[in-house]
Amino acid sequence: MRILLINHYAGSPRHGMEYRPWYLAREWLRQGHAVRVVAASRSHVRSVQPELRGASLLEHVDGVEFLWLRTPGYSGNGLRRVINIAAFCLLLALRARRLARGFRPDVVVASSTYPMDIWPASRIARAAGAKLVHEVHDLWPLSPIELGGLSPRHPFIRLCQAAEDFACRRADAVVSMLPKVHEHLRARGLDLRKLHIVPNGVLPDEWEMPGDPLGGELAAHLDRARVARRLVVGYAGAHGVANALDCLLDAAALLRREAFEFVLVGEGAERERLAQRVASEGLANVRMFGPIAKRQIPSLLARFDVAYIGLQRVPIFRFGIAPNKLMDYMMAGCTVLSAIEAGNDPVGEAGCGLTVQPESAPAIADGLRRLAALSVDERRGMGARGRDYVRGHHAWPVLARRFVEAVS
Repeated sequence: MRILLINHYAGSPRHGMEYRPWYLAREWLRQGHAVRVVAASRSHVRSVQPELRGASLLEHVDGVEFLWLRTPGYSGNGLRRVINIAAFCLLLALRARRLARGFRPDVVVASSTYPMDIWPASRIARAAGAKLVHEVHDLWPLSPIELGGLSPRHPFIRLCQAAEDFACRRADAVVSMLPKVHEHLRARGLDLRKLHIVPNGVLPDEWEMPGDPLGGELAAHLDRARVARRLVVGYAGAHGVANALDCLLDAAALLRREAFEFVLVGEGAERERLAQRVASEGLANVRMFGPIAKRQIPSLLARFDVAYIGLQRVPIFRFGIAPNKLMDYMMAGCTVLSAIEAGNDPVGEAGCGLTVQPESAPAIADGLRRLAALSVDERRGMGARGRDYVRGHHAWPVLARRFVEAVS
């Protein structure tokens, strides 16, 4: 099978997030399929952008073929991002016949988070006589409405809604990362026989070998916490509003006289404010560190006694969640404390920790006390169950095969 995967924000280990397209593409190649990933040259989630001298660049990134299309730069979620989206979709539409004839796909997957790429993807699929697939990452326009506060009458929201409705009516298959989207998509016109759930995943091979060692003050701080027999509660990932890290700091304040050490690693829009709060409130049991290399993540997670994940309580999560961070925690064998209210509960399903009320410092503190009261072997057993669950349900080779079966 020849698969053309369109994802505006696609990345790779060389470029940084978003990793899902690269992992799927690599597994498809291993399974004997031909794959090309089409992505924009500028993305706010990549740490390294591809360098283009012309309007496009075709290159192989760690074995995966990428076609980068030049798009204007932007920052934030304002007009310049809208222009960036429009430019990518327009370039796809203008190149539809060229892409169809040059690559000759059997399947065209529109997978850019926002749904407007379904229109140029449809043109490419028609020109190639290929199947059209819509992949759901987040539910647009519902996410900008419920999370961003945009009016359903906003022109951009109307455009997103028209694209989602088109995808539900015209796609030959719809693949969703979110497990509880059935009723929403049926209301938008989707025949549920076309719907397939393929969540986020991990690559077990990356966890079979030791990660690159930690160094500097981060390693030294974790060593001191271990010597002092303090339970290390770790968070690794983005420091954004959605991650509800204020609630974790509130819990740390409640536990400041108990043997807990809170370690936050990463970056994001909220990091500076959170660091100022730690300093101003004298939270001596909290230390914050900047981002580390991806290859060091296994070494970091191995040093956590409990890995924390939290999200704001918002209605959009009724459709389920599939956080990459949680998959990493579970694959690392971490005991997990989840402060998330959603349509699914992966931590409960796997039996790898506790799920508590979100945005509640007392609930988080109580959950941590309950986990601290367990023996080391009991917490290790939780971590082992999480690892087994991910290997069985979220390994990329399994998910890539499931994706192909869904669109065949």
